[in-house]
Amino acid sequence: MITAIVLAGGVGKRMGMEIPKQFVMVNEKPIIIYTLESFDRHPKIDQVVVVCKQGWADTMWGYIREFGIKKVKWVISGGSIVQKSINNAVQFLSDKCVEDDIVVIHDGIRPLVDEYVLSDVIVKCQEYGNAVTSLPYNEQIFIKETEKTTNKYIDRNTLRRVSTPQAYKYEILHDAYNKAISQNIGMVDSAYTNTMMVDLGHTLYFAAGSDKNIKLTTTDDLALFKAYLREKEL
Repeated sequence: MITAIVLAGGVGKRMGMEIPKQFVMVNEKPIIIYTLESFDRHPKIDQVVVVCKQGWADTMWGYIREFGIKKVKWVISGGSIVQKSINNAVQFLSDKCVEDDIVVIHDGIRPLVDEYVLSDVIVKCQEYGNAVTSLPYNEQIFIKETEKTTNKYIDRNTLRRVSTPQAYKYEILHDAYNKAISQNIGMVDSAYTNTMMVDLGHTLYFAAGSDKNIKLTTTDDLALFKAYLREKEL
């Protein structure tokens, strides 16, 4: 069984919208539905749990029904930070997943997840027990000496950009969150499952990524998403 956790609990302050950014309409369809359609179409995804901002579950279910999303089985409430939202979903699945099931975690505001990216993260997880979507880092990274100066840089060939989707065997994921909660490891607002896993001593395995798999955080990101959609229509 392969279950997807799709996170849709954000508020979208940096996008300056009056509604959560995952519900912003693009071509008469909310952003979250573009994301869910990718999981709905993928032949290896069996079921989806959406972690939704409190007070928006009815809206979410309304869009799920309106756009014919079949694989979403549950919509649950998120937490105050993304790590608590993920933990809510992991604990919710405790009587719905067995130890060798795969759980794919994905940001609901990354609507351009390609089938091959999802496929590779699943295949790598089946082989290694976990997998994280990644890409080379093509910019130069310098370390601040002061606010205005630098004299050190990091070799970009030693870096990878990691995002979602990420995949983990359920037993590993469940045990990791229980340990992280009990020991207060990796449960801050700047953390995610991947960073928490490393903090807990796990080795992560890279899977394929795509530059199209952008996270819609600002109005510039939204404009880029619209441009990709126009390109697909040509």
